[in-house]
Amino acid sequence: MTKIAIVTGGSRGLGRNAAENLAARGIDVVLTYKSNQDEAEKVVKSIVAKGRKAKAMALDVSKSKSFSGFAEDLQKVLKDHWGKDRFDFLINNAGIGTWALLKDTSEEQFDELVNIHFKGPYFLTQKLLPLINDNGGIVNVSTGLARFALPGYSAYASMKGAMEVLTRYMAKELGPRGIRVNIVAPGAIETDFSGGAVRDNAEMNKHIASQTALGRTGLPDDIGPLIAIMCLDETRWVNAQRIEASGGMFL
Repeated sequence: MTKIAIVTGGSRGLGRNAAENLAARGIDVVLTYKSNQDEAEKVVKSIVAKGRKAKAMALDVSKSKSFSGFAEDLQKVLKDHWGKDRFDFLINNAGIGTWALLKDTSEEQFDELVNIHFKGPYFLTQKLLPLINDNGGIVNVSTGLARFALPGYSAYASMKGAMEVLTRYMAKELGPRGIRVNIVAPGAIETDFSGGAVRDNAEMNKHIASQTALGRTGLPDDIGPLIAIMCLDETRWVNAQRIEASGGMFL
């Protein structure tokens, strides 16, 4: 039986890698994008080339008032493209990076991070719960910064810490439906996140590598497969867990 995953922020970075890895493991994908439809359609084509079905949908996770409309549109997409009215996995991945010291963080920056990294996943999950099949799963995305502290990430890491607590509550409340909920916490990854700082700043890259047990920074291919694996039957007994994938950073 075909299973379907929703991946927010699936047009780039870790979301794209997760979507492609889900497809490689036999799971169809609905991926969301905020503004870059062209990039999202490239991911769709890549997934279709793997022999799976995929669809891209616009979604701004910072706009919680739009979630009811998104849920209605999603139902139509599921019906038109799969002949179904439910899906199996929700990957709450969409996010941004903001660097600002505690003394400099503005309320606008703080509110944006709340809306995207905590309020958004909270209420999007709430709106989509009726559409998730029993015995499905949710994978949230955190950060290594919720375990170790680096100056400038107090607000961002706090939102991810909140998501880690929320993950346990989701697992507890959704357990009676057989829905398992876990959270993956990447370390520093070479993507365009935060302006591509880890990928493009050679000095930062070298420093992070020196503080990582495996001696390098992470790549999208270090994270996407893990997210996909958390949706497989082989991990059905893993629930309410924070799984860090950082290569052993700051041990």
